[in-house]
Amino acid sequence: MALTLSLLGCASHPTIGDRTLEKGESLHGYTLSFENFFPVFFYRYGISGISDVGFRVGVPIYGSGIDYSRVLFTRDNKRDVVNVGWSLTPNSNFDFTYYKFSHGKKQPSNSVYWGLRGMYIPKGVNGNQSVRLGALFGVYRKGRIGYEVGYFHDVSSMPISQIFNTSFDPADTTQQWGDRFVDFPHVSKSGLPSEHSRLTGLSLRLTISLSGKKEEEAPPSPTE
Repeated sequence: MALTLSLLGCASHPTIGDRTLEKGESLHGYTLSFENFFPVFFYRYGISGISDVGFRVGVPIYGSGIDYSRVLFTRDNKRDVVNVGWSLTPNSNFDFTYYKFSHGKKQPSNSVYWGLRGMYIPKGVNGNQSVRLGALFGVYRKGRIGYEVGYFHDVSSMPISQIFNTSFDPADTTQQWGDRFVDFPHVSKSGLPSEHSRLTGLSLRLTISLSGKKEEEAPPSPTE
């Protein structure tokens, strides 16, 4: 139970598709992640040949959200995509991500991607703001199974050089940083990771993409 509660305190972000959806094409599936612990179901819908919108529903609610993706650049088997989204969690957040995809030539193909993400938590579990920057890396295998890892750091909460220091305590004024981080506790009174916690910026996820479909165009009306 303690582990479940701690994971529910993390931030969340959209599940992007492995390809650009055509107009009227849909894609759905679910994501298992460190951020949410419970599955998050997603549905993406192509609104044009270069953009799509995504909806997420978490169990029971955290991890839910909405996002929008748009292709900025395509050449051969590469494409650049920008995504903006909002996620509902105890540390609800807005995020902006610039992705770079590389796709295999065989169909269905494997895809490799990486991205730069900015994340803004307007009011976390401790009532404070958090601005995070970081990177992610992911792989889609034949458009069906995706793996992703990423980390987004809050520079106001701790030195980035200390992210692997498990004994770092922002309330310890005897450190070389003095009281610089005292006002940015990493744990809330309820025991959840706060908006300043390293856990809030960690992303580990597995995505299962199920078969999508494209809406059938209505047949032409018979001529008189």
